[in-house]
Amino acid sequence: MERERDPATIEKLKQLRQRLMSDNISHARVAAFQLSWLQEDGMAVLQEALLGNYPHTAKKAAAYGIRSMRGRMKKVAVEVLEKGIEHQDKTTREVSKTSLGLLRGEIIIKAPKRKPKPGGKRPQGQKPYSNHSKREIRSVPSEPNGNLKNYRPKPHPNRRGYQ
Repeated sequence: MERERDPATIEKLKQLRQRLMSDNISHARVAAFQLSWLQEDGMAVLQEALLGNYPHTAKKAAAYGIRSMRGRMKKVAVEVLEKGIEHQDKTTREVSKTSLGLLRGEIIIKAPKRKPKPGGKRPQGQKPYSNHSKREIRSVPSEPNGNLKNYRPKPHPNRRGYQ
């Protein structure tokens, strides 16, 4: 049962498909994620990109979009990725295998460790916050007003009352 699409939807699908085929992986992934929200229409475009003869970046982005499918399309997404594992193209097989592992939780990607900047402010191994302060707090005498007892401010030369 094919539903009719309005011209705006068709135009949006064309734009997202074109951005999915981009050489820039970031743009392609954004397009793939947006296609994942379009349910069947998005799945058709993503499946075509994954299983068709397209560049490596488009296949990786399509796998990301398929992996991002939610709700009733989740089961279809798993089936498409399993079909990709049996595909004749090596890139498609690798991308599908990785995406299926990420989807099932078998593969966990850790964030890369950041290297310290050369010439940083603190030497290696030093804690960012130390237990001692730079200035020592002096004891305040027990008499009222402490050591401010005989303090009188000096008048400023630019203010009234200066003599």
